[in-house]
Amino acid sequence: MRSAQACLTARGSLGAGIQARRVSTSWSPVGAAFNVKPQGRRLDLFSERGGLFGVPELNAPEGFYIAQEEALRKTELLVERACSTPPGPQTVLIFDELSDALCRVADLADFVKIAHPEPAFREAAEETCRSIGTMVEKLNTNVELYQSLQKLLSDKKLMDSLDVETRRVAELFMFDFEISGIHLDEEKRKRAVDLNVKILDLSSKFLMGTNFPNKIEKHLLPDHICHNFVRDGDHVVVDGLHAEAPNDLVREAAYRIFLYPNASQLKYLEELLSNRDLLAKLVGYSTFSHRALQGTIAQKPETVMQFLEKLSDKLCERTIKDFEMMRQMKMKLNPQNSELMPWDPPYYSGVIRAERYNIEPSLYCPFFSLGACMEGLNILFNKLLGISLYAEQPAKGEVWCEDVRKLAVVHESEGLLGYIYCDFFQRADKPYQDCHFTIRGGRLKEDGDYQLPVVVLMLNLPHSSRNSPTLLTPGMMENLFHEMGHAMHSMLGRTRYQHVTGTRCPTDFAEVPSILMEYFSNDYRVVNQFARHYQTGQPLPKNMVSRLCDSKKVCAAADMQLQVFYATLDQIYHGKHPLRKPTTDILKETQEKFYGLPYVPNTAWQLRFSHLVGYGAKYYSYLMSRAVASMVWKECFLQDPFNSNPYHTISIVNHLEPR
Repeated sequence: MRSAQACLTARGSLGAGIQARRVSTSWSPVGAAFNVKPQGRRLDLFSERGGLFGVPELNAPEGFYIAQEEALRKTELLVERACSTPPGPQTVLIFDELSDALCRVADLADFVKIAHPEPAFREAAEETCRSIGTMVEKLNTNVELYQSLQKLLSDKKLMDSLDVETRRVAELFMFDFEISGIHLDEEKRKRAVDLNVKILDLSSKFLMGTNFPNKIEKHLLPDHICHNFVRDGDHVVVDGLHAEAPNDLVREAAYRIFLYPNASQLKYLEELLSNRDLLAKLVGYSTFSHRALQGTIAQKPETVMQFLEKLSDKLCERTIKDFEMMRQMKMKLNPQNSELMPWDPPYYSGVIRAERYNIEPSLYCPFFSLGACMEGLNILFNKLLGISLYAEQPAKGEVWCEDVRKLAVVHESEGLLGYIYCDFFQRADKPYQDCHFTIRGGRLKEDGDYQLPVVVLMLNLPHSSRNSPTLLTPGMMENLFHEMGHAMHSMLGRTRYQHVTGTRCPTDFAEVPSILMEYFSNDYRVVNQFARHYQTGQPLPKNMVSRLCDSKKVCAAADMQLQVFYATLDQIYHGKHPLRKPTTDILKETQEKFYGLPYVPNTAWQLRFSHLVGYGAKYYSYLMSRAVASMVWKECFLQDPFNSNPYHTISIVNHLEPR
C-alpha cells in the first residue's frame, strides 16, 4: 500500500536504486525569500517566454490544446503497447505510463482552471480537463485494454513472482476497470461513460456555484449594516458568511442571504446525486457510497455511519455544554436576543477563547512572519527527515503570478526530491481556499531516473506592507503547516509508480500527514525554534503558546460535532436513492439530529457544500484522518517532536491498510 511510505520516510532510505540528484548553486535560504518582495526580473527583451511549470507549450492558452493532443496521441500508442505486450511486470509499467501521460496534463489543467488570473488560460484548461476526463472514462471501459491486464492477474504464478508494490498497483488498475463497469455489455459500458462525462460536467457547474455571491436590494437591509457588505448600485453583494463579524445582525443577514436557495444550483446538486446513484447501480453497487468507499480504510458506508454515530454519542454531552457556554456569552453581550443560532458559534466561541486566554491575534502576528514560519518548517523537516527547503528563481513564464515562489526540496543524501510552488498571497478572483494540488506525480522511469513530483500550495495570505513582512495569525500559521504536510506527503511518497505516489492514497488516509503537521504547529518545542518578533527578535513567550493551545480546547466538541453533521449529510445524500425527501428537508432533519442548532427557513447550506464534489461519500475522511493522526502523534512524537525514527509510525500505518 502506498500510504506506508507516504506518512514519514526513514532518513537515508528515500529511494533505493534511484540516482541522487545534484544540488544547485542558485538556491537561496527559504526564510529570507519569503520575507522580501519578489525581485523583478531584469529587463530582457530577447529571451523567449517559457511555459507554465516549465512546460514549453503552455506559454499561451492555446498550448493546452497542443499538450492535450500530444497526451491523447501518446495514449493511443501506449494502449497499443499494453494490448500487444505479453503479461508480466512490463504490463503494469505501461499502464502506469499511460496513467502518467494523462494525469500530467489533467492535473496541471485542473489547477490552472481555477487559479490562473487570466480567463483565457482558465477556459482553455477547463476544456482540456473535459477532454482528458472523457478519455479516462473511455479507457476504463476499453475491453481489450482490460483483457491485457486480466491476463496478468489471472496467472497466479506470474502474480506471485511480482513484488508487493507491482502486484498492488496491478490490482488498483483492475479496480478502476471494475467500478467503471467493464463487466457490462457494450451498450451499458457506453451508458457508464456517458454518465461519468455528465457527472464531470455537473460537478464543475455545482463547484462554480458554491462560491457565487448573492445580491439583495439595499433597501431590504437596515441602513446601519449595509456598510459591512460590498455595494453594487442599488444592491449589496454578500460573498460569504461573515462568521467573525461582531454584529449579530450582520452575521444573521449574511447567513440568510448567502445561503438563500438558488434554483439552478439546487438542480445541479439533485442531478449530480441522481447520476452518481445511476452510475453506481449500473456497475453493480447498491449505492454510490458503496462504490466510493471501495479501497478505503472504512471500506463500506455501514462502517462510516458506525464511526460517525459513535463519535457523535461521545461528543454529545460536551457539545451541549459548549452550546450553553456560547448561549451565556450571547446573553451577556446581547440580552435582547440570546437564542443561539447557526450563525453564532464561530463568533461566540472566539469571544470566549479571547476572554479566557487573551489570544488576540494581533499579539501573536508579529512573531509569525511568513519567513519565520517557513524557516520553522525548514528546521522541522531537517531535524525529522534530513530535508531542506531552498528558494529557486523561476524561469520567465514558469509561474502564473509574480508573487508565486518556487521551492526545491532537497534531501541530505538523496539530493533533489521535487518542487513546491507556493501561491500564498491574495489576489482578485483567486479562490478563497487553502489547498494542495498535485501537478506531476513521482515515478521511476524506464531509464532509471526518477520523475520528480511537482505540487502547488495555495493559501490566501495578506501581502507584506511597507513597514512589515507578511504576518500570520495563529490560524494562518496552522493552515500553512497543514498544507505543507500535504506537500511533503507528495515529496516523500516516492513510489515506483505514479498511480500510487504521494497523496494518491485512500482518501480517508490522505489527510493524516497534514493533520499530523497541525500537532507540530501547536507544540512549544517546535514553535520555539522559529517564532521571533520580526522587529526585536524576541522569542514568543512559552505562556503565550500554552494559552493558544489551551484555547483550542474551548468549544472543540461543538466544532467537531459540526463536522459529524456534514459527514453524515454527505453519507445520506450518497446513500439509498431515490432520496426519501428533498435535499433541504434532509439537511433540516440531519442538522437537528446531529448538530443541535435549529435549521433556518429558506436557507440551503448544502448548495455551498463544495466538498460534495471532491469528497462525495468521503467527507468523513477528515474525522477519521484526525483520529489516526492523533494516534501517530501520541505514539511517536508526544515525547519528542523531533524523533527522526519513523519505523513505529509506519508499523501503525500498516495496521490501517485495507486488506
